[in-house]
Amino acid sequence: MEKLRFITDLSRSPELMQELSAAGTTHKLRRGEVLLNEHSFVASIPIVLSGRLNVYQSDEEEAREMLLYYLQPGETCIMSVLGGLFNEASKVRVVCEADCEVLMVPVTRMGALLQDHPAWTNYIFRIYHQRFEELLDVLGAVTFRKMDQRLLQHLRRMSTATGSPVLHVTHEQLAGELGTARVVVSRLLKQMEQQGLVELGRNQVRLRN
Repeated sequence: MEKLRFITDLSRSPELMQELSAAGTTHKLRRGEVLLNEHSFVASIPIVLSGRLNVYQSDEEEAREMLLYYLQPGETCIMSVLGGLFNEASKVRVVCEADCEVLMVPVTRMGALLQDHPAWTNYIFRIYHQRFEELLDVLGAVTFRKMDQRLLQHLRRMSTATGSPVLHVTHEQLAGELGTARVVVSRLLKQMEQQGLVELGRNQVRLRN
């Protein structure tokens, strides 16, 4: 229960925290491990206690995937919540980006939690609102922004998520997260370096003010 106290929505209800701790199991994942695959049925809802997870959606015909959003400490995957509630196969893939600890709460408890604990309902709706705004940003970027603008925005999102201007990421990884080709990302990063926006290193990008 102590590990949940930093989540404001949940800490307002000691009864809810006690129930989550009793019902859930804690899992530790290493960078690169997959928490949930597309087309898998959701058995548990993750609450991130530490570390960071990436949520992707793929295009099987194009063999590409795009990063939808990050899961930071205190957050849950709203797509997993919805999939669990409606017994639907997952539409996303969730991957551990930084070593993390996750509380897995069985979907069989979702109905009772929503019915018995207003604090849990507030928590879910707050996350839903946050994810919806992020997905609107992604949609707007794909629809209205050029790739160089999307790349710079993506780098800034990564910097905010990690809390550091130095991003340990490959050009291939960036291309995959943006749904484009590696050569396009490499060319744009070189242009950004010439413009003084970034500094490039081996598997590293440093954002400059």
